[in-house]
Amino acid sequence: MPIIIHREFVHASAEVCFDLARNVDIHTETTSHTRERAVAGVTSGYMEKGDHVTWEAVHLGVKQRLTAKIIEMERPHMFVDVMVKGAFHSFEHTHTFEPKKNGTIMVDHFHYTSPFGVIGRLADWLFLEKYMTNFLVGRARALKEIAENKHHT
Repeated sequence: MPIIIHREFVHASAEVCFDLARNVDIHTETTSHTRERAVAGVTSGYMEKGDHVTWEAVHLGVKQRLTAKIIEMERPHMFVDVMVKGAFHSFEHTHTFEPKKNGTIMVDHFHYTSPFGVIGRLADWLFLEKYMTNFLVGRARALKEIAENKHHT
């Protein structure tokens, strides 16, 4: 079960970072390289506790759908989404926002289990964990850019 943890310092308030991270339209903008779009559930605006969203995207050359649900939320400090349906066996993604002097540390804590037992673990080792790490880091850096360039602390 890989666990990916990424920290990104952002020169913006925790409130700004929190709201950007749970905004479906911003998610679509920050994942445009995978053509990710919301196709069911909350398809625009802010996600709240209990909300579902179904994302359609192209990952590793394959068009996929994944439905996630926000199971926990403490504005503006954290929220947790879990996979309800999709390509993984399971995942839990905790987003935390730690206020610091002159900004916020955004932390992604992504814990997933691949499908297909031993074959899934081999895929993790060969490419999937690196792919997911790059995806999460890229999204965090895109959120940082939006927060720092379009918003003020």
